[in-house]
Amino acid sequence: MTPLSIVLLVGGVIALVLGAEALIRGATRIAARTGLSTVVIGLTVVAFGTSAPELAVSVGDVVRGGDEAGGIALGNVVGSNIANVLLALGISAAVGGSLVVARRIIRIDVPIMIGASVLVLLMSLNGEIDRLEGFSLVTLLVVYVTWTVVSARQGNNDIRLDLNDDPSNEALAEAPVWKDLGFIAAGLALLVGGSQALVSAATDIAAELGVSDLVIGLTVVAIGTSLPEVATSVLAALRGERDLAVGNAIGSNLFNLLAVLGVTASVSPNVIPVAHGAIQVDIPVMIAVAVACVPIFANGHVLARWEGALFFLFYIGYITWLILDAADHSVRTDYGNAMLYFVIPITALTLTVIGVRSQRKELSAR
Repeated sequence: MTPLSIVLLVGGVIALVLGAEALIRGATRIAARTGLSTVVIGLTVVAFGTSAPELAVSVGDVVRGGDEAGGIALGNVVGSNIANVLLALGISAAVGGSLVVARRIIRIDVPIMIGASVLVLLMSLNGEIDRLEGFSLVTLLVVYVTWTVVSARQGNNDIRLDLNDDPSNEALAEAPVWKDLGFIAAGLALLVGGSQALVSAATDIAAELGVSDLVIGLTVVAIGTSLPEVATSVLAALRGERDLAVGNAIGSNLFNLLAVLGVTASVSPNVIPVAHGAIQVDIPVMIAVAVACVPIFANGHVLARWEGALFFLFYIGYITWLILDAADHSVRTDYGNAMLYFVIPITALTLTVIGVRSQRKELSAR
């Protein structure tokens, strides 16, 4: 373990914490200024910001690459979306306590996330995503963001803050807007830099410990691309901004599907290739994770601590499967069968019962 690795490791963690703190502070102040809820800010401003690294990597890949470039884009999107729900929300709920889930997320944003995930699967069935399909995804993104902001402002007219009339907001009213935007920009820069430093350090340390490049790629690097979302959601939950934590994760998933994949396919000189394994395993897992949000989120409109722990355990199970499959390990078939025919059905049944009971309670309370 070299001194440089230690410095990068410690510096990366510090940068992630400071970056998440700055981003959350700037986002919540912008929310107070505009009268928009922190959920909407999380679904838009924060979500787009934390998805910016994936967008930069994917676009850079197709701009620099040749005929086979672009494959990293879909892997980034699918892997990040799975991690955003199972890892970011899982840790946030397990560490920060129950997360508040806004009704609009259950009724609007999660169904849109499921629909966008299914749409990407349908686009991928022919083994590629072309420029026209990329334009379609970007168009859907513009419609979604515009509708989200406009409908939120119309719906919040009666609770929008008047900074000039409310003495408690005098300091915020006097502070220039550029400071809040500066917090957001600085937070994003620290998140990106911190995640890169942490991944670099972890990769060096794992290599020194004799861990194979394959395992490093499937774990350290894969998780590293989602560190901005994880850090932001976890710190938001710890600070009590629990609706922002959920909005960030769900919004990031939508931006990954519509912006990262859409923009990459739109600017790519070639089609985006889709591996057969992604169509068979990874994209269906992404859809299943999105669908699992419905009964869990509907259960009292909170993501409980034990449900967060369940999400996290499923992410560990998914990473384990990736490692066994990539290494062609002899136990991968038994492991896959156990997950497919026992663990997943039992969990699905449990979540369905939870969702049905929650709906019945809500209907009886009306």
